[in-house]
Amino acid sequence: MNSILIKDIYLGGKSTDILIENNRISRVCEHIVLPPECRPDIIDGRGKAVIPGFANMHTHAAMTIMRGAKEDMSLHKWLESIWKLEEHLDDELVYWGTKLACVEMLKTGTTLFNDQYFFIESAVKAASQMGIRGAHSFVFIDLGDADKAMMQREACIKTYEESKNWGDTAIFEIGIHAAYTVCEENIIWACNFAAEHGLKVHIHIGETSQELQDCLRIHGCTPVEYLDRLGIFSPDIIAAHCIWLSDSDIQVLGRNKVNVAHNINSNLKLASGYKFKFQELVGAGVNVCLGTDGVASSNNLDIMETMKTTALVQKAWRKDPSAITLSQLIESATKNGYRAFSLEGGEIKEGMLADLSIIDIDNYSFTPNINFEANLVYSAHSDCIQTVICNGKIVMKDRYIAEEREILSQVRKLSRKLLLGQS
Repeated sequence: MNSILIKDIYLGGKSTDILIENNRISRVCEHIVLPPECRPDIIDGRGKAVIPGFANMHTHAAMTIMRGAKEDMSLHKWLESIWKLEEHLDDELVYWGTKLACVEMLKTGTTLFNDQYFFIESAVKAASQMGIRGAHSFVFIDLGDADKAMMQREACIKTYEESKNWGDTAIFEIGIHAAYTVCEENIIWACNFAAEHGLKVHIHIGETSQELQDCLRIHGCTPVEYLDRLGIFSPDIIAAHCIWLSDSDIQVLGRNKVNVAHNINSNLKLASGYKFKFQELVGAGVNVCLGTDGVASSNNLDIMETMKTTALVQKAWRKDPSAITLSQLIESATKNGYRAFSLEGGEIKEGMLADLSIIDIDNYSFTPNINFEANLVYSAHSDCIQTVICNGKIVMKDRYIAEEREILSQVRKLSRKLLLGQS
């Protein structure tokens, strides 16, 4: 049995021990004493704290290879430019781009990410090798092309069968790009396929005012109303963005227990909107999570930064310093993401998946440690994350990741090839 014993670490205001056996947290208490025959890996937790791993609930991982490529554009112009770049993607680019994303996510404390991108097999291979838990979307985006829609259905069935051999840290899900890029028949087929096989559905909804206005013009209703007419909503839907919602849209999402991933940094940077109705969605019954979106739009994959920006913007536009609490922020960044995937994780409790981060608190950001959660969200930066454990395995120790230098080198080379046409 693989085991890790974390000794004397700060949790809930006191020093405690944590025993991990296989991929679960088996004991959380003071002064764990094991019999002599047990020889776990021991981590000295003095001067450190433990938190659940973050869940990045909306990203396009391999877009790390395009970091900074298309700046200062509105979303729809940006999409047109990015799509032209994506015509040149291949397995190698996605593999190394996803590996770089995994390095960045591990270094910033993410242990679960929800991806929607292309060349899915390469992304799965990269994430699995890095030891991070990933949900990988088979992406539907047909732009009204009936032949492409049929081809995507056949490929989806084939990929789903292959996913049964992916391993226990990789999750297959259905990705629907958006209501405006996927035809009605394909949306219905994809969601029916997901329901039949117990899969999650990852979709962009309500990201821009243009999306809303176009839907009103074409369908005579909002994107949420349109998708509700198609009967797709359920607790298995993970909807990214959801900035442009009416009060009735929020009730539809809440009634169906939909999961929503808020991506404040991407929304701000693309000027897509900022009045995310966090409390209204939570009050209606929505499971609100946090995401970064892809690096090509948000420029990093740092959930700690996302928590802080989310809090500041909520407080600012509502003109209310109590608009969002620390516990809501941290739960949205951790256990709510695991809950969206029906995973027992995102909490430091016995029986939970051993996905967690060890934080260095012997520094100015946590001094004085009057309120650990406030220091984590408002004071610290992600370089305080020292060691990351995912699925019961140490995947980063003392900020060291074995392949990091090679990954950086490969992505630099391949990015030049993609952006400048160099071989």
